[in-house]
Amino acid sequence: MSACKRLIYLAKKRTLWTYLRRNVSTWSPVGAAFNAKPHRRLDAFEKNVGLFAVPELTCPAGFQVAARTALQNTERLLHRACSRAPGVETVQCFDQLSDELCKVADLADFIKVAHPDPEYREAAEKTCIEIGTVVEKLNTNVELCKSLKNLLEDPKVVAQLDPDTRRVAELFMFDFEISGIHLDDKLRKEAVGLHVKLLDLNNEFLMGSHMPNRIAKSAIPEHLHLQFGSEGSFIQIGGLHADSPDDLLREIAYRIYLYPNADLMQCLEELLKCRYKLAKLVGYESYGHRALKGTMAKTPETVMNFLQLLTDKLSDRTAKDFQMMRDMKKKLNPRNSELMAWDHPYLSGVLRAERYNIEPSLYSPYLSLGGCMEGLNNLFSQLYGVSLMSEPPSAGEVWSEDVRKLAVVHETEGLLGYIYCDFFHRSDKPHQDCHFTIRGGRWCQETGRYQLPVVVLMLSLPQPTRSAPTLLTPGMMENLFHEMGHAMHSMLGRTRYQHVTGTRCATDFAEVPSILMEYFATDYRVISQFARHYQTGQPLPESMVSRLGESKKVCGAADTQLQVFYAVLDQIYHGKPQNRSTTEVLTQMQKKFYGLPYTPNTAWQLRFGHLIGYGAKYYSYLMSRAVASMVWKQCFIQDPLNRDMGERYRREMLAHGGAKEPMLMVEGMLQRQPTIEDFVDALVSELNPNFDTFIMDSES
Repeated sequence: MSACKRLIYLAKKRTLWTYLRRNVSTWSPVGAAFNAKPHRRLDAFEKNVGLFAVPELTCPAGFQVAARTALQNTERLLHRACSRAPGVETVQCFDQLSDELCKVADLADFIKVAHPDPEYREAAEKTCIEIGTVVEKLNTNVELCKSLKNLLEDPKVVAQLDPDTRRVAELFMFDFEISGIHLDDKLRKEAVGLHVKLLDLNNEFLMGSHMPNRIAKSAIPEHLHLQFGSEGSFIQIGGLHADSPDDLLREIAYRIYLYPNADLMQCLEELLKCRYKLAKLVGYESYGHRALKGTMAKTPETVMNFLQLLTDKLSDRTAKDFQMMRDMKKKLNPRNSELMAWDHPYLSGVLRAERYNIEPSLYSPYLSLGGCMEGLNNLFSQLYGVSLMSEPPSAGEVWSEDVRKLAVVHETEGLLGYIYCDFFHRSDKPHQDCHFTIRGGRWCQETGRYQLPVVVLMLSLPQPTRSAPTLLTPGMMENLFHEMGHAMHSMLGRTRYQHVTGTRCATDFAEVPSILMEYFATDYRVISQFARHYQTGQPLPESMVSRLGESKKVCGAADTQLQVFYAVLDQIYHGKPQNRSTTEVLTQMQKKFYGLPYTPNTAWQLRFGHLIGYGAKYYSYLMSRAVASMVWKQCFIQDPLNRDMGERYRREMLAHGGAKEPMLMVEGMLQRQPTIEDFVDALVSELNPNFDTFIMDSES
């Protein structure tokens, strides 16, 4: 080795050693665990404990064994539920029966999308189908329903039930009713047939909504060919390319990707008709009325009132945002300044960057993954007395060697549960951030102990390298905090029944804890505790955090209005049948609730995959954000690390899961009864300059 090369080698080695030494000496154990690759010594004699320490799951065939055991236990519990006298034991039996099935089905539901081995994925998929079939049969089991009905119709028995038990009994009855259990044989068979048909239509639409469209290469300019995937003489377009600075490329991607597919259009029309027919069959005015039962909003009328009022309050700001975008487009391209739907995402980003100089790469060195995990650990410790403790998984416990395991431990209550962190990118892994419940918490009468919850958080982050830890953009950091909000909802709840544990609650409430965490993620008093440069140790400047927060308000009204438009479209589709096509509905609603012109021969609704999982409930993001904003402004903005307020938040909102009416939890936290107008004002006020330095008013 030449002297020059050796000097370079030694310099690199010193830099790496400095990083490793700093990493070891300054990060907490949980921070250090995420800032380096795991180094686990393989022991040939170590026993394989199975996925998630489920002993049957040491191989793909174990899913059959686990499913068989669950189904045997289900038969036993089914007999017990139908044979005992009505009482609290009936509800406990129902919940235990549900738990037996969920513990296998939820685990399989995760493994079928996350495991790198196709044999595991296939075995898990078969198990999901098998368990799902049994659940459908149980939901239409007349004898089982009768045992619950006898309980709820006996005033003396109901009077003896505690509030949680009564609510869970009513939720189980709701599951029966929406399956048509109360109908005569002919109509019940029709309801079952519609359920089966909807399963197929849901899968068909969801798969079709992600399929790329293609066009002949000769139809688009040659210089754009390399921007898309190709297949022979065709160009494949699988997305909107919304962030591209090329106006023409964005327009082409928009027009081609959203070009109507006749088969998928028919699938969507049939899906909406089936949902309406099923809802009417089981006694609801529309599918929206059925979907919103038990939510904070309760009815489609309330949702539409919320969305219309929000539109009215935002109208002037939205118009100003669109005018700013038009001016920017004219500045960038004087020959074509008409603002179109494909311009909004790109131009709003340009305006943010220009006004506040927000460049993610400037932030990333301060936001190492380990540092962010240490920040979360500090935050939870100060708010709840909870610590995140890194724990090495046993052989066979995790599905990929880069999965980290965290034990969640309370300072007086002890172990609360486990979080498995599947954070790093790998091929065949879904590219979306999400939270999975693997096992719900519940009080086990049979053992006299609490069944600890187990969840997985899935992100898609770059792996750490030998010279640097995984570095996050501000957006990645917020997503991490968001998903950890879901996880702590699961961990901090101590519900008696797993049917209502953690995030198993109303959709428009389930996002509140996760969105609230985004406010902590952008508050300098929280960020300053962990955001420091991975090489120099320097803290992230407060001015950079302030600029980041203010930048989000740029075009914020237009961004919110776009979400309002999506939510309105979702409501109209799931209301009473329309004498017009879904595209005609979209055209009219886009004009009324968005403002940018509809592009002929496009069908954005065919890419609206949320119609499946969030049918009639897409508004939930907006309503949850409104509640989170109110909680933040009233309870945490003065001191985001206040232990008393953290305990109140756990006691009033996180502890109950779905065992309490969601609006009652909100009222308990805010100590008042908020109105729809309050929700709207909370969203609008966020767009005001210096919202984060809000001075407490009479609401406090």
